[in-house]
Amino acid sequence: MTGLIRLRGQITRLLQSRNFVPLIMVCIMAILVIVPLLRIVQISLTPDGLAAWAAVTNSRLSPNLLWKPITNTMILGACVATGCLLLGGFLAWLVVLTDVPFRRFLGILSMLPFMIPSFAAALAWGTLFRNDRLGGQPGYFAANGISIPDWLAWGLLPTLIVLVAHYYSLAYTMIAAGLSSVSADLVESAEMAGAKKSRILFGIILPVVTPALVAGGMLTFAGAVSNFAAPALLGAPVRMQTLSTRIYGMVQTGNIERGYVLALILILAAAALLFFSDRLVLGRKAFTTVTGKGARTKRFALGIWRWPLFVTAVALGMMTTVIPVLVLFASSMAEQSGGLFSNWTLHFWIGPAGTDLAEGQAGIFRDSILLGSIMTTIRLGLTVAGTTMLVGLVIAHTIVRYKGTFLGNTLSQLAFLPLFIPSIAMAAAYIAMYGTSMGPIPALYGTFTLLVLAATANLMPYAVQSGRAVLSQISSDIEESARMTGAGPIRRMTEIVLPLAVRGILAGGILVFIKIVRDLSLVVLLFSSTTPVLSMMAFNYAGLGFMQFANAITLVILVICLIASALVYLMQNKIQGWKSA
Repeated sequence: MTGLIRLRGQITRLLQSRNFVPLIMVCIMAILVIVPLLRIVQISLTPDGLAAWAAVTNSRLSPNLLWKPITNTMILGACVATGCLLLGGFLAWLVVLTDVPFRRFLGILSMLPFMIPSFAAALAWGTLFRNDRLGGQPGYFAANGISIPDWLAWGLLPTLIVLVAHYYSLAYTMIAAGLSSVSADLVESAEMAGAKKSRILFGIILPVVTPALVAGGMLTFAGAVSNFAAPALLGAPVRMQTLSTRIYGMVQTGNIERGYVLALILILAAAALLFFSDRLVLGRKAFTTVTGKGARTKRFALGIWRWPLFVTAVALGMMTTVIPVLVLFASSMAEQSGGLFSNWTLHFWIGPAGTDLAEGQAGIFRDSILLGSIMTTIRLGLTVAGTTMLVGLVIAHTIVRYKGTFLGNTLSQLAFLPLFIPSIAMAAAYIAMYGTSMGPIPALYGTFTLLVLAATANLMPYAVQSGRAVLSQISSDIEESARMTGAGPIRRMTEIVLPLAVRGILAGGILVFIKIVRDLSLVVLLFSSTTPVLSMMAFNYAGLGFMQFANAITLVILVICLIASALVYLMQNKIQGWKSA
């Protein structure tokens, strides 16, 4: 009896310990992120894993397994980063530093491409430019007698164009934020000293925004090298492989160890690039432009170029957002790819089975499997948003309240570690960890639970960042007062922190919802017949040549994402309404 009382007292002291919550959160993040990665490393060091290392890096198969894919991956990453910086930088300069008309409209238009799934642009490209090299229905131009060369229909160039069109809005967002900090005092001082506009641009503005340029370039590089959808749809059919498509191919064909080796190489490459960009940005501390004085932005007069540049920016936004969506819609209504804008039918949406169209398949809203995939996708999005934001709130609260401590810093590093891990590599890690049973833990491969766990780990940085942004505005004095009155940590969290942060948490949750609903790289390895999701169904239909079905499903995904984006916009207006007051 005495021992039981002593044990109860130790448990009570542990629960009341200041370090109890941080330790639990560190353990949770280790289970979600570190343990699956260690499992990949462990498998790669087994005899079969070492043989896979040799086959991948130093054998007759190495050129096809590693060197050609990694070369294509690096070329794509470098070219996409360059293109995104040029397009995003041009739009950011136009919106932030010039007197171009309708700047707010251009700003919204410039951010929209990142809201659209990357495979939507890839599908739209194939709908227009696909030739008859691989059989099946040709694209719109080829069906109407216009010869499309292979280099334009398939391979590196169309993949590059699609990825630039998708990621340049990310570069725009970062560069625009950097340009907004350029004080008018700096520019006006240079003008008073007689500096020319080119001298101001290269001598003042570019050095100030260099951290944003570096960060934007590296993030778009990392996004391009880890992207699966565009290379799979436009490159893989002509054997243009990247590391992400090679990982998928190895795992799907049963070469698990080789897939894990490629996943480790991809993780190391992405982590090295992001770490390098982070060090480079942190190392540039000489440009302090935000001071205690009120700052204003100097806008350059464009003169006769105001409207031509406005038209150019609108055309760029239309080509990367509106036109792909219109092409997808027209394709989902057209009987043949050569008649996108004639002989429309609703068969691919609501048509019955057994007709002459689509080899007798029913429309997507009459297909029970597809209807189930819509519900599974929404359920996955809601579940992941809920779990991610719940755990992310506690982690963010711990990081904010234990800032500067060893446990707080360790938790902060672990929480943002998934940013260094491409989605398809994260999926491979979870297959390695939970693909087979281990002791009391059953095999989870192909289950909804594994999708939720992998997505929660993959999207945790977004939840933590959202939570930190909200919690940093809540004074710790409120919690301290509650603690002094005897309120425990759970009561303080549920009755004080959560009500105060609920709007920000919901906004972050919707963002997580959007990302998992449109994601393909993560679910492509974890998908099964029992867990059908919309992105994978669209990918499978595209692979089978049923472009109308693939495009229709993509539009459903897009509608779900846009509705969620609208909710985010409305919610942010309510949360930050004081800024417009």
